[in-house]
Amino acid sequence: MRIAALLCFVPLAAFADPTLECSDAGSQVEIGYCVSKMEERVNQALAESFSFALAAAQELDEVRGRVVAQPALETSQNAWEAYRNAQCEAVGAWFGGGSGTGIGITSCRVGLGRERVDELLRMAN
Repeated sequence: MRIAALLCFVPLAAFADPTLECSDAGSQVEIGYCVSKMEERVNQALAESFSFALAAAQELDEVRGRVVAQPALETSQNAWEAYRNAQCEAVGAWFGGGSGTGIGITSCRVGLGRERVDELLRMAN
């Protein structure tokens, strides 16, 4: 049931390019705001899906009688966050400091975040 609630944070029409999802917003400022709100929802979904995966990892460790899955998941999440930050900064660099840089970076963070939510939910099942 909690997973169903989680889907409220990530639009089902999603998984397209976040910028295109906001293209009817109008100006660059409005598109930036739209993508920023999307990132907030994805970050909420990331936190919730990580907690699901962490609970599953803890349960697995308890069943197996050794602590392996939980630290592996935490290491994975830290590495993923570092990757996301570096990758999206690289995406932003391609804008050459232009006015769409922030939108490009945020869009990247949304896209990668959505993919990570899927991965974490697979681990939780």
